Amino acid sequence: MTKLRSSRWFIYVLLIGMSAFYLLPIYLMLITGFKGFEEVNLKTMWTLPQGIQFDNFVEAFDKLAPYMWNSLNMVFPAAIISSILGSINGYVLAKWKFKGADIIFPLILFGMFIPYQSILIPLVEFMKQSNLYGGLPGLVLTHVIYGIPITTLTFRNYYATIPKELIEASRIDGCGLLTSYWYILLPISAPAFVVVIIWQFTSAWNDFLFAVVLTSPSNWPITVALNNMAGSQIIAWNVQMAGSLLAALPTLLIYIFLGRYFLRGLISGALKG
Repeated sequence: MTKLRSSRWFIYVLLIGMSAFYLLPIYLMLITGFKGFEEVNLKTMWTLPQGIQFDNFVEAFDKLAPYMWNSLNMVFPAAIISSILGSINGYVLAKWKFKGADIIFPLILFGMFIPYQSILIPLVEFMKQSNLYGGLPGLVLTHVIYGIPITTLTFRNYYATIPKELIEASRIDGCGLLTSYWYILLPISAPAFVVVIIWQFTSAWNDFLFAVVLTSPSNWPITVALNNMAGSQIIAWNVQMAGSLLAALPTLLIYIFLGRYFLRGLISGALKG
């Protein structure tokens, strides 16, 4: 009993130490964001600010606010559309076997391993010919397409855990392909939807490469605007850190308030199989 208790304490201490280590960047961003410009230097990097100043956060918010709306207008459609398409793909691949399904599924998954940099030139040419270059719709379309492999994999594995008798019973009752999905699988797909929406939201929000290549300055997401806050001669690190914290805040809040639902979705079978 004593050995079990001591091992449990060891695990707790280890987890607390790892959590503190991973929270160090947040701590550094926070204290630097509250410092004045004259306080920011390498010698006092880890020390607390002499006083709490919100001017840095106000200045950073004024600079980033328009681009934050661009990010929100981009990530919500991208996450929702890719999740819906992945759900339909996963349903068809898991419950409606057809000739060539075992070939199509690996081909879809292959998209997860294509580096972004390898398709930038043809992607830009396609966006220009489609009159989508420079705007948010082209960036939304890019994230939807790049999100289909992971959303398809997630839903396919989740639906594979659902008894096939449910689909067979719906067929006996006269349901077809879409009606079985709408009335049988969609109502019980909440755990998988939570997982993929959070995943896609985070991926699209944190994207920089596609955003800087495909959008014009007026349509920049917040990641690109944050990068351009740094001056060429002098960098106000206190304002930069305040802006970095503001840019990271939406994803932090999502995992703080919805993290338990994300874990429940993973445990319930969203990434099994």
